[in-house]
Amino acid sequence: MFGSANSKAVILIADDDETCRELLSTILSTEGYTTVLAADGDEALDAIHHKSIDLAILDVVMPGKTGFDVCHAIKSHRETQFIPVVLVTGLSRVDERIKGITSGADDFLRKPVNGQELLARTRSLLRLKAFTDELENAEAVLFSLALSIEAKDPYTRGHCDRLSAYSVAMADRLGLPLDQRVALRRAGVVHDIGKIAVPEHVLVKKGPLSKDEWVIMREHPVVGERICSPLRSFRLVLPVIRHHHEKLDGSGYPDGLKGDQIPLTARILQVVDIYDALTTDRPYRAALPREVAIQTMRDEIKRGWWDGSLVDELESLVTGSAESLTGTEKPLIDASSAITASGLIPAE
Repeated sequence: MFGSANSKAVILIADDDETCRELLSTILSTEGYTTVLAADGDEALDAIHHKSIDLAILDVVMPGKTGFDVCHAIKSHRETQFIPVVLVTGLSRVDERIKGITSGADDFLRKPVNGQELLARTRSLLRLKAFTDELENAEAVLFSLALSIEAKDPYTRGHCDRLSAYSVAMADRLGLPLDQRVALRRAGVVHDIGKIAVPEHVLVKKGPLSKDEWVIMREHPVVGERICSPLRSFRLVLPVIRHHHEKLDGSGYPDGLKGDQIPLTARILQVVDIYDALTTDRPYRAALPREVAIQTMRDEIKRGWWDGSLVDELESLVTGSAESLTGTEKPLIDASSAITASGLIPAE
């Protein structure tokens, strides 16, 4: 973990005052940190985009882009948003601190900088960064595992990415808060991760499953919830994993929930999942046209299975132009890249 004298952390120091840059660099280098120096905001952003930076220390007042500008840019991109940022300023006005907080700053240092305070804050923020990196690594492993399961069946290739995109688009239309949209993005990838416990001959069987095989298959939502439960960040994802095979009339699994007992996020993923299954090729039939798929789902609404209002929203979404999904947030992690990087499958 970062913070020891032998730390390998790389720290960006951006200040237009060369004396200040060199002083901070000397203090940090003495403790074993590697420093990258920038004389203005543009150099700082160039370093952020081309080097692996673990912590950024930014002077607020710089020519061109200010420390506020650079901080905002760092926190606005998914690839860099978790880099801790310390703003260094001689300003003490409350409105300046509020501006720094609004730009996403994690901490502040007053000029002249006290060396011991600098090191203490650096160690603290790097520990937090290490915990965040561990969390991201754990999520990447789960996503890779989920997509390796999907890759076993050529008929489901791309299924997870489509579910993520359409589920988030549905959530946007319904005005769901950000945390639920994030949960749906993640759930789209990992909803079937429990199928790791399903024997492959059952998973890819082309004919109907036997009674015993169905017993095994119906356990995969419970197994998936158990696999993902250690991650606290997946708190809102777990209900989607467990309940996306429930039906409004209580005939679904694993818990036989009825109506509003089924979480809204699970019902959203559910209708998207059904639609994607109907409109993609399967071993036992060709993909159905969009209109036929929607009508099939409406017939099943009459049987008490799906949420009719959500099917209406889905129909409105998929019958719109291709721009319906344009502008939706990018995946929290590039799922395909996660699989390739893990070595589970080769890059295409």
